[in-house]
Amino acid sequence: MNSSFLEWIHVPFWIVNYGLAIVFWTCLGRFILFIFVAGRHEENYIWRAFLALTNWWVRPVAYATPRLIAPFYIPLVAAFWIYALRIALFLLLRGWGLTPTVPGLFPPAGG
Repeated sequence: MNSSFLEWIHVPFWIVNYGLAIVFWTCLGRFILFIFVAGRHEENYIWRAFLALTNWWVRPVAYATPRLIAPFYIPLVAAFWIYALRIALFLLLRGWGLTPTVPGLFPPAGG
């Protein structure tokens, strides 16, 4: 039987992928939200939630990013790197056979 989306062997793939997707989208949201709440960050509870979800990733990226890039753009740089990490982990898990496949989408080469 071909593998499907509902097999338990794919749980590590889904957990890692969804976790990184949350961080990716909140980094983008943090960048966009900064435009709307500029100057009023301290009292905005939504802004504090975005900071809590992304600070663990944005701080190391800010440290590794050249100072030529303005701090305003650091969440975008962090989003880029988390997306690159998602692709790398997908390819790694795909090589180990831990990603789901769509039956019939890629038929065998000999058939």
